[in-house]
Amino acid sequence: MRAFCVLCRAVRCHLAWSLALLLFCVSVVGAQSVPSAAVDAAAPADDPTAPDYVTRLTRADFDRLARLTSQGKELAVPGVMFVIDCADGCVYYANSRRFRFHSDFARATYLTLDAGDVFLRHNYTNERRRFLLGTLTFQPRLERFTYEFWEGDLLTPTLLAEAHQRLTATGFAPLTFKANARRHEEIATQLPDLPWVRAEATLPETTFLALNPGRAVGVLRLVEQLPPEQPFEREDIVIFRETPLSTTPLRGIIVTQPGAPLSHLNLLAKGWGIPNAYVKDADVRFRSLVNRWVTLVVTDDGITLEPAEQITESERERELSRELRLPRADLRWRALTDLHRQRARDVVRFGAKSANLGEVAQARLPGIVVPPGFTIPFAHYKAFADRHGIEARVLALLNDEQFHHDPQTRQVELAKLRDFIVAAPFDRALRRAVLAKVHREYRGRGLFVRSSTNAEDLPDFSGAGLYTTVPNVIGDEALITAIKTVWASIWNFEAFEAREAARIDHLAVYPAVLIQEGINADSAGVLITTNPFDWRDAEGLYINAKRGLGLRVVEGRRIPEQIIYRPQSDAALVLTRADDETILTFDVKGGVREVAGVPDQPVLTADLIRRLGQAALAIERLFSGEKQDIEWLTYRGQLYIVQSRPFIDRNRRLGAVR
Repeated sequence: MRAFCVLCRAVRCHLAWSLALLLFCVSVVGAQSVPSAAVDAAAPADDPTAPDYVTRLTRADFDRLARLTSQGKELAVPGVMFVIDCADGCVYYANSRRFRFHSDFARATYLTLDAGDVFLRHNYTNERRRFLLGTLTFQPRLERFTYEFWEGDLLTPTLLAEAHQRLTATGFAPLTFKANARRHEEIATQLPDLPWVRAEATLPETTFLALNPGRAVGVLRLVEQLPPEQPFEREDIVIFRETPLSTTPLRGIIVTQPGAPLSHLNLLAKGWGIPNAYVKDADVRFRSLVNRWVTLVVTDDGITLEPAEQITESERERELSRELRLPRADLRWRALTDLHRQRARDVVRFGAKSANLGEVAQARLPGIVVPPGFTIPFAHYKAFADRHGIEARVLALLNDEQFHHDPQTRQVELAKLRDFIVAAPFDRALRRAVLAKVHREYRGRGLFVRSSTNAEDLPDFSGAGLYTTVPNVIGDEALITAIKTVWASIWNFEAFEAREAARIDHLAVYPAVLIQEGINADSAGVLITTNPFDWRDAEGLYINAKRGLGLRVVEGRRIPEQIIYRPQSDAALVLTRADDETILTFDVKGGVREVAGVPDQPVLTADLIRRLGQAALAIERLFSGEKQDIEWLTYRGQLYIVQSRPFIDRNRRLGAVR
């Protein structure tokens, strides 16, 4: 089954999830899984008088032998499989309406008796192969003919040059090589006279992407610019003209700008199980429904937004009547604890972010480095809160009617609470202990001060992006302020609203603080050990990457480099290039600064993609096979892991058919 033709691998399999990716105006060039059954576009039936193949191709032959294959809803391209016999240089243009796969054609014409994995090994992964197997296609967007190979084909410059020479000599039109994988791009650059294009150049733009399918009833709101003039109500369905970093819980989300599926906004939507979609010009298309009750339905095939009846008060009351959730916390442990001494079971002392990262650090997985750090456990925030009466302040707010009913009041009062926490005196003994450890072990290094609470990475509640990280902290006073800032961030408005919707007891929430050596990344991003566009794809890993620090990836405001990597075939499918007009880097005075970037150029090499894939699978095994959401970075060729959390997708857990 793995010896599929390029047309089947690189195009036929594509449709099952390409609709989700056409948003980015790029090609998703194939899949390792079995092709979808409904991929061929309507096309003339096989002409019984047509030959099985020709060895010189005319335009009339192409039209007679080609079959149409869908590349999204609005595009079907004609293509003809070719087989180049490296033994004698003969080129066979196969009747692609008659033969589905290269192996079918080769066996039917007695070119070989190999089949299955034997055919694959001999002709896709062997430099000294018998056949070169590909597809010749007409690309409407480019108005020219291209040829391509399966993305897992281990081509060499010599093989590619031979293919170009043979196809040009036996064809009827100028040809351009279409690179379906990063490896193919790297090979093409070694042949300066070879005309070639990246796969993303061949597909048209689309105007829709189902980021999270689902159905919701709520009030449609339109946010023209950020921040919104008024806080959101929990029954709102919001159209964002600008993509926010985060939001309070909503009934549904529509964005009008393309972004990254692994942004914090999209991860929150998946965790909440709410419909979420990109719709170009949604602010214009649905303006007549703004401020009305609507039903939003998002599927892989499209979006519907229609007037609806208002949800009754009793339904909302039932939603709020669920029992409060009490996240666990061990408030007895007070020792400042190095990462490498933490284990996943220590989540009750240090939070999931820190404890899981400690598990990765102690495992000493090959090719992976976890930047050194230590954690201030929950107990120290509890002591700080007790000393300054924070619990009493929170109780007063929770019992205030205006605070309970008015989101704008909550926003203002929570900001005051955070300011109070940051301004409050810091415990002298803890200050001495923290600074002594930093001076002894991290002198002269910028530090990341990161939140790690007991109210994140819970079943059905990721908490992604709700709490604060302070990057590249330099100096004693800046460090103490950063610690209090992280403590205060459990009272961020978005975090409070998200916990309220998830029925998490606010007074049972405790922040630990992970203080970690900062790495001024050359590249950084997020990786999940699944394919978010096709939950039936058991092999694909999804990688986001940008140059510089990784803060921009999770913001979701810029398109990162996006890749589906398939470890079994060592095939990397480039979905988009990074929009790196500017990048973030460390400021020598502390914090970060923006510098000029290099847009539309590869961020990751084939070798680094492979190393990321190997690291991700090793981490997944470490956590008993649970799908992981991993933050990574590179510096001077070294791969660093800075977070690994469970990947939460409520639709996938419920087995939804996308």
